[in-house]
Amino acid sequence: MGETLFTSTYTPDPKSALDVLAFVLTPLEAFTTDPDEAEAVAEILGAAKAEAIERWQAMRSEATRD
Repeated sequence: MGETLFTSTYTPDPKSALDVLAFVLTPLEAFTTDPDEAEAVAEILGAAKAEAIERWQAMRSEATRD
């Protein structure tokens, strides 16, 4: 059984440019330090970061139309 090193109740806001930017600019090392996992994590994160940007842009477009 592992020890909890960090916990947070913070939930990023997908409508917030600052939250999306913080996620997109977070380096790979924040998600893994295992060299064996780095490639897989980078691939998953790349897709997740692109999706975060696309969703933010869509929400921004909707807000400006309303």
